[in-house]
Amino acid sequence: MHNRRTIISWCLFDFANSAYSAVIAAVIFPVYYAGYIVGNQAGQGDLWWGRAISVSMAIVAVTSPFAGGIADYSGRRKRMLLVYTAVSVAAVSLFSLLDKGMVLEGFLLILLANIGMEGGLVFYNSFLPEIAEREYQGRVSAWGFGIGYAGSILSLLLALPLVGSGHYAMTWIMVACFFSFFSLPLFIFMPSDSSSGAAVGSSAAMGWRYFLSVAKGIIGDRDLRRFMLAYLVYEDGVNTVIVFSSIFAAATLGFSTKELIGLYIVVQVTALAGAFLMARPIDALGPKKVTSASLLMWSIVALSAFFIREKITFFMLASLAGLGLGTVQAASRAFFAQFIPEGKESEYFGAYSLVGKSSAVLGPSVFGIISSTFGSQRPAILAVSLFFIAGLLMLMRVNGGGPNIRNAG
Repeated sequence: MHNRRTIISWCLFDFANSAYSAVIAAVIFPVYYAGYIVGNQAGQGDLWWGRAISVSMAIVAVTSPFAGGIADYSGRRKRMLLVYTAVSVAAVSLFSLLDKGMVLEGFLLILLANIGMEGGLVFYNSFLPEIAEREYQGRVSAWGFGIGYAGSILSLLLALPLVGSGHYAMTWIMVACFFSFFSLPLFIFMPSDSSSGAAVGSSAAMGWRYFLSVAKGIIGDRDLRRFMLAYLVYEDGVNTVIVFSSIFAAATLGFSTKELIGLYIVVQVTALAGAFLMARPIDALGPKKVTSASLLMWSIVALSAFFIREKITFFMLASLAGLGLGTVQAASRAFFAQFIPEGKESEYFGAYSLVGKSSAVLGPSVFGIISSTFGSQRPAILAVSLFFIAGLLMLMRVNGGGPNIRNAG
């Protein structure tokens, strides 16, 4: 493999942004915004939270081709990642100014925070083929997710006493500091940006032209096209579960904030274990088999959640879901990397991000609409299971995703 310090620095960025993923996107802030800022008695909190996630993801999806072009042709990949990260950190810091009834202000800050976080992943993901040879990309991808789950656990443990004492504003400040501090190794140790790239404007235009070329290549490649369609569908389910799981647990099953943190820590421990246990099998067995097994498990989990009434049962089900969380994300990233021509990393990952973020547009909106329409989250969680089942059936038709034989063991 390449420089170990570079790989560690890359993985630490996953550790850094996990504080945002866990505290802001998944566990504490969704319940705070939907339940306290908006009020969720009639599902209005679900509706506003779903809107915020869907709109921010749509913006990231539309801008990904231009962002990928800027990364590739202007030589500003690391600088662009820094800008996006700074926007997210600043917006999260401003969460500390929110109070009850500030629905629109919260909505706008969520947009900025999520665009900064999710948009930056275009540049972050595009480093993977550069820092690891193909036969190691599956395990390096899994290491990143696994270390990220460790960061989620730590950030939630840090948030627990703050939330317990009612200091929500300090919780958001803690997340901003966590994200900033542990991002530093990437910006220090990753290779410097090129100083001979094209201007930003022309780079963005080139990115769009080459994205259209990449899109034609994807459409013309039957198996890559099938993979991207399957990924679009099942990732929608994954994203929806991530952003609504804590709200479902709180509103439908009556979990307190402390119980939510405990639940999510358990999920992160199982997700971390799953990511590291499956790191080598992704390369040895191939990402297709690993992804398919994970989707089958997610389908069972989502269907089972519809019937759950007891907290302890939900704890057990969430632990099972955690095992497949890091696995499906790491295996999907490694699966896609097999299709990328050399030198086209940012462009292809721009397309990958476009599909991934587009997949977060429909699911959250569907969940919010169904929840507010029926006055219950159970029909909404049942609808999510269809994304996993359909995605699995579509993925089975893809040829590819086989093992990387060389050095796979």
